[in-house]
Amino acid sequence: MNTKSKKHKKSNKIGSVLFCWILFIFGLGLILPASQVLAQEKKTYSVITSTDYSPFEFTDENGELIGIDIEILEAIAEDQGFEIEYKIMPFSSGLQALESKQADGMIDGMGITDERKQSFDFSDPYFEAGSMFAVDAKSDIQKLEDLKGKQVATKIGSQGADIAERLKDQYGYKVTKFEDSVNMYQDVISGNSHAVIEDYPVMAYAVNTGTIDLRLIGEEIEKMPFGFAVSKGENKELLEMFNAGLKSIKDSGKYDEILDRYIGAEADETVDNSFFGQLKGNLPALMSGLYKTILITFASLFFAFVLGILLGMMRNSENSVLSSIALVYIDLMRGLPLLVLAFFIYFGIPQMTGIKFATPIAGILTLGLNAAAYIAEIVRGGIQAIPVGQMEAGRSLGLSKKTTMRKIILPQALKVMVPSFINQFVITLKDTSILSIIGLVELTQTGRIIIARTYQSGSIWLIVGLIYVILITILTKISNRLERELMV
Repeated sequence: MNTKSKKHKKSNKIGSVLFCWILFIFGLGLILPASQVLAQEKKTYSVITSTDYSPFEFTDENGELIGIDIEILEAIAEDQGFEIEYKIMPFSSGLQALESKQADGMIDGMGITDERKQSFDFSDPYFEAGSMFAVDAKSDIQKLEDLKGKQVATKIGSQGADIAERLKDQYGYKVTKFEDSVNMYQDVISGNSHAVIEDYPVMAYAVNTGTIDLRLIGEEIEKMPFGFAVSKGENKELLEMFNAGLKSIKDSGKYDEILDRYIGAEADETVDNSFFGQLKGNLPALMSGLYKTILITFASLFFAFVLGILLGMMRNSENSVLSSIALVYIDLMRGLPLLVLAFFIYFGIPQMTGIKFATPIAGILTLGLNAAAYIAEIVRGGIQAIPVGQMEAGRSLGLSKKTTMRKIILPQALKVMVPSFINQFVITLKDTSILSIIGLVELTQTGRIIIARTYQSGSIWLIVGLIYVILITILTKISNRLERELMV
């Protein structure tokens, strides 16, 4: 009887444990999906913007992205419960990126026009502004009629550029086009252009804060609504959330608070604009840009070396098919401008195939594919520089062709190749500056972002140039040292 009672108690205990485990697993099954739902509740959307369009989007002295557009979007995101991942690139490149679906949306002081509606869907207007002409503060130009025979700077793809094109015959001026507002303004300040046309709030903010020494002329022209844009037929949910959030922040008064912070208020100029002041204030940002430049360069060259050595061996192959394939690739890459290749990889391939590349990957592919062609020729030239008798000597000793190449030819050829390899490293390092056009924030793009805030192009470009010179000088010294060591 006692034995049965013990067994019964034991079985009850086992049953209770099993029951608890079943409840635990069942509860876990309910909790995990619930936690996943909570984790996934805040969806992240990639949004294109720029950093050269104050007061709508620019960076502060700490490198933080701020402005009317940025604060409105982030207030809407908070209200609607989604996250934002920014993609920084020039306005014209941003339009291409959005059209090729490299991002979910774009906010960049973008005017809503019938032409743009053919490619993009727009939100409800969140702002309205017209364009206005400005000249150097010391210029004797007083009205638009005085622009006859002069140069007017415009930004590609902007409302101001369209207006300038339509009015150029009426007022008799010539139009010069730029990728961004910074270079457009600097062209006027340097005296190359005589006037500039830009959205009135942007120009007024720059003039009122003393950032640029310009004077507004004429009247505000053709007020146009600004909207948040998505690719045609895409991201309807994001557009609906933007509209709902915009209404919400307007009703709450937050929208007006944002505008008050940027429009009509005088900003204090406390920044040291001297050379050493700019160096001290912006060195951390520049070093971050330099780090990305070096990282992209090394990654690109690693890819280029693997592919280039393979192509170089193919070019030296006795197999005519392999040699021809390598030759076609080398001729294609050497004849294709790097900028065109970058655009094709980042914008063209997604449009044609739907395959998208992150900006760093697109940059590495661009530089790597280009550099591989030159490395292939370096390898081919290095191998052919070794006398034919070296191969014959190895074969006469009973070594296979493959072993002779690996043990005798390549070690000697490497000594010949090293200076050229270092030279290619330097070229690739400088070529990273082209990648700013697809939004990669490397050293050159970092310089442009700083200039967009300070308009101190002279001192910033001098600092950026010195950083490149110092880095390349160090690489040259390393190259010379390696060459001497290998020749011993």
